[in-house]
Amino acid sequence: MAYVVTDACTKDFLCVEECATAAIAPHAGDADAGTVSQVFINPDECIDCGNCAELCQQHAIFPIDDLPADKAEFAEKNSAYFK
Repeated sequence: MAYVVTDACTKDFLCVEECATAAIAPHAGDADAGTVSQVFINPDECIDCGNCAELCQQHAIFPIDDLPADKAEFAEKNSAYFK
């Protein structure tokens, strides 16, 4: 997994719209968009381009290698969303 979304996400969906590989979900119009607390990055589809992290005004997206220790659980939460 190249990038991880954490709980600082406010679901503005900018990263979802700009993702080159559509690795971020849900989309604003998806049925579960209103029920989840954040968006998630699919570890199998992320190509490590960094566009999402650059766009995130909340600084909620981290490269996995830079993920703060207190946010480590979000690596699994991102992955689990796509299972």
